[in-house]
Amino acid sequence: MKRILLSSRPGLKSCFQPPSHRFRIVTANYATMGHTIPELKDKSLFKQQAFVNGQWIDAKSGKKFEVHDPSTGKLVGTMPEMDKTDCENAIAAADAALPEWRRLTGRQRGRLLHKWFDLMTEHAEDIAKLITLENGKPFADAKGEATYAASFFEWFAEEAPRSYGDTIPASVPGNRVYTVKEPVGVCGLITPWNFPAAMITRKIAPALAAGCTIVSKSPGETPLTAAALAELSVRAGIPKGVVNFITALENTVEIGNTLTSSQTIRKVSFTGSTNVGKLLMKQSSDTLKKLSFELGGNAPFIVFDDADLENAVNGAIASKFRSSGQTCVCANRIFVQEGIYDDFAQKFAAKVRDFKVGYGYDEGVTHGPLIHERAINKVVDHVADAEKNGAKVVQGGKKIPELGPTFFQPTVITNMKPSMKIMSEETFGPVAGLFSFKTEKEVVDMANQAEVGLAGYFYSKDVQRCFRVAEAIETGMIGINTGIISDAAAPFGGVKYSGFGREGSKYGIEEYQIIKTVTVGGIGDLQS
Repeated sequence: MKRILLSSRPGLKSCFQPPSHRFRIVTANYATMGHTIPELKDKSLFKQQAFVNGQWIDAKSGKKFEVHDPSTGKLVGTMPEMDKTDCENAIAAADAALPEWRRLTGRQRGRLLHKWFDLMTEHAEDIAKLITLENGKPFADAKGEATYAASFFEWFAEEAPRSYGDTIPASVPGNRVYTVKEPVGVCGLITPWNFPAAMITRKIAPALAAGCTIVSKSPGETPLTAAALAELSVRAGIPKGVVNFITALENTVEIGNTLTSSQTIRKVSFTGSTNVGKLLMKQSSDTLKKLSFELGGNAPFIVFDDADLENAVNGAIASKFRSSGQTCVCANRIFVQEGIYDDFAQKFAAKVRDFKVGYGYDEGVTHGPLIHERAINKVVDHVADAEKNGAKVVQGGKKIPELGPTFFQPTVITNMKPSMKIMSEETFGPVAGLFSFKTEKEVVDMANQAEVGLAGYFYSKDVQRCFRVAEAIETGMIGINTGIISDAAAPFGGVKYSGFGREGSKYGIEEYQIIKTVTVGGIGDLQS
């Protein structure tokens, strides 16, 4: 395999055996021996600049920050460390582009979005390579994300010409009332690192479909994927100024404050932690922006004793360990009814034993690193807390130093108790804690103890129970007999401290629109 030239700058016997003998590690120590990276088919997709007003630019200050491979810590590129002035210039560019963009018909905007979709599909493999490079997820997962990310452009290309208003029967004789949906204006988008492509397209696609222009703050950990998407926007024919990508790492707080305090930005969409969401909401209050926030999760995953056990195990594996547990909708608390608890735990742990942990490009790897050492530290803390308070690690539970400081064994813990940290905190890592329960009411009460309410899952064959439990669990999304719920066609979002607003689906475009009421008076009778 060829190396990609990035920059010349510095840049069981039983599944319950002791943890140290259970995982196949399929890569050597890349920190000492180096590794190869597949070459991009289209090298021009690798950009190390921000994208503003149709131009590739650096920060006015000339400052840059480094982008590192989380698998090895090695430098893979640099990006401009932009500040308030740079952000204000991007806002001005989006504002200047707004009148012309919003005048286009929905069909015209949809055609451009569909071109962007086609280009993302054509270059999906290169996008996936960049995702693995800077995020660390296995290449197969990254390819899945690239496809998922592109699907939002396809979906909203089709929604753009179907943004209907209403004709309303008036209470006053001689009046006619109707509504039209208009773009809210210039939008500020702030996205996280865990899905470097999909979190961006899930916001950009509806914003552009509605007729808005955008300033997108790329994740500091994973800006290279965003830059590739910006390059494809140019090739798709998106006019200059309509999409602007700014980059920062140390100045992230400054950029966020600039977006939220700007009189020009009329809408902010944010995906990230609840604490940051609260801060952004406070900062946006002076300018009364429209907001949509997809914040933290602590998803319950419930397995009733009438469930199809094999399907429930597979669903829990898919939900918990996708992207090494680094998704907002990952199962965080797995509740299993006591009659099948032991069988479930054994089958579940056996599946985890067969994972292959390693570097994302290597053949057969199922799970890669966590994003940084802070993430590792939280996982270590949650495992230690559970063990200290009487839980039992039956699979994994340790770092993998021979791979590097950001690798952790996929972990299964039994005998979990409600007092443990995993019950109340989102782990955001490859640790599955299994809780036992007796009754339907007991488990629903435990599921609803969390302050957040993004996603929830349960497995049961009882149709009546499915309705009861789905309606009783306090989350914005429920998966019944499935561990995967993300779909461009489905509304995505939470309740309680998980935020508000919906992304994807026919509702997603409404987050970027306002409803204008038009009343026509004095129509009167036919003239003779």
